[in-house]
Amino acid sequence: MAAIDLRFHLHPAAFSSVHPSNSSAKPHRHCPPQRVHAAGRRCLLRAKSSNGHPQIGASFSDDAKPSGAGGPAPEQGEHTVSITVVGASGDLAKKKIFPALFALFYEDWLPEHFTIFGYARSKMSDEELRNIISMTLTCRIDQRANCSEKMDKFLKRCFYQSGQYNSEEGFHELDRKLTEKEAGKLPNRLFYLSIPPNIFVDVVRSASRTASLPSGSGWTRFIVEKPFGRDSESSGELTRSLKMYLEEEQIFRIDHYLGKELVENLSVLRFSNLVFQPLWSRDYIRNVQLIFSEDFGTEGRGGYFDNYGIIRDIMQNHLLQILALFAMETPVSLAAEDIRNEKVKVLRSMRKLKLEDVVVGQYKGHTRGGKSFPAYVDDPTVPNDSVTPTFAAAALFIDNARWDGVPFLMKAGKALHTRRAEIRVQFRRVPGNLYRGNVGTDLDMATNELVLRVQPDEAIYLKINNKVPGLGMRLDSSNLNLFYSERYQREIPDAYERLLLDAMEGERRLFIRSDELDAAWAIFTPVLRELEEKRVAPELYPYGSRGPVGAHYLAANYNVRWGDISSDGSF
Repeated sequence: MAAIDLRFHLHPAAFSSVHPSNSSAKPHRHCPPQRVHAAGRRCLLRAKSSNGHPQIGASFSDDAKPSGAGGPAPEQGEHTVSITVVGASGDLAKKKIFPALFALFYEDWLPEHFTIFGYARSKMSDEELRNIISMTLTCRIDQRANCSEKMDKFLKRCFYQSGQYNSEEGFHELDRKLTEKEAGKLPNRLFYLSIPPNIFVDVVRSASRTASLPSGSGWTRFIVEKPFGRDSESSGELTRSLKMYLEEEQIFRIDHYLGKELVENLSVLRFSNLVFQPLWSRDYIRNVQLIFSEDFGTEGRGGYFDNYGIIRDIMQNHLLQILALFAMETPVSLAAEDIRNEKVKVLRSMRKLKLEDVVVGQYKGHTRGGKSFPAYVDDPTVPNDSVTPTFAAAALFIDNARWDGVPFLMKAGKALHTRRAEIRVQFRRVPGNLYRGNVGTDLDMATNELVLRVQPDEAIYLKINNKVPGLGMRLDSSNLNLFYSERYQREIPDAYERLLLDAMEGERRLFIRSDELDAAWAIFTPVLRELEEKRVAPELYPYGSRGPVGAHYLAANYNVRWGDISSDGSF
């Protein structure tokens, strides 16, 4: 079916901000024109946040704070940022963090002066680290002639320091090397903890004592990767331990799904398009579905995954964060704290999950087309009697005036028939529909549906009822489509690029605050404990299928049909 141009009036792309102390500053020598502030005539890291929202005093010229928290900055001198990737030899660092940093450098989003250090236990030289990094770097934006030149320049900014994660000596040596690179410039430091959560506190303790910037110098920030604990208790303990050494403003809890383009566009869609604003409530929305599926299994991550399961891995963080953004009230402003305040209100209004509102499953071996696919328990790192779910579906409710009675259905799973992540909004049926006789018994055909496809092939489409051309009166469900690949020619940045850039600028809107984390765990912890204490057996489903049948019964309990199961197989 040919795509119909659905022209949403999106949020303006050009915002900028002025920090009072920037008025007399000078631009950097190689500052791209779009990054020179019109009033201050100095080069910020960028004139706006990666999300297109106005910067709230977040640039490398910001007032420096003690240990990254407060205090006046020197008025003159060039700023530099030092980025340390802790766990530099791990897969996440090699496949995501270093490529994201190179993409930022390639597109001139990084400041003129920056240094990147890798820190890990492995013994290696600077050159060996560069060789490892170079194997994962690509000029994914395009193939401009200066790609190799830019790659060489980027690699020359990359260095390595080996050391134990709980070793103050290792981080003291890192501090010495960072100080050498920062000489003559105003320093700022960002630590990315690409490591297992059980050593977060060891690294923060050692780094904060020996490699944080002194009071009155510049900011020091730490990006912490999920998982943030396994339940309310362990999450609270982790937060308390981190705050023994850091201020909340220094902790950036990253959920990379919040950096996805369509998730970013969710608030723009809601708050800058009048057509949707009055519809966004229980009066017009029948249910909301948040769907995440992968067409592969654990693939070597069985040992890690078996300790967490699909609910902790996907639902409690990625999908719940999207739900909060979807359901929140209009914030006072686009400032990070105003947005996060509204998200917390939504999470605190949600009912705690009960066992009867959850279905869990686990994929089993399957043979299709002469090819055999392994079961979850076939992974040698997974116990043979494991009841860890690789699939889960849940019905959640928000007990407030806007969403009272509207089911928010989540499902997430591995080894399913397709790879997708999407938000589906099913609207209520038209009262007294004149055409119900033409619809027949399929009442869902008369339901409008708005779909935001997060991945793959980002798109927004709206399902409407339409008359099929001809002399008869036959209705058809058609789609008004906005395909990003067709509408926008430039490649969509990776989520890690957006979030790294925001962390360097101090933009916290897409990072999770501690009270937000507490509220999220409070929803899921009771049912997680009950599942584990009772060792609830997951329903088995074949590798490559649509998942457990129980998920369909769960939806049917609320008179809902999963929207990703269409009769024509489209979308």
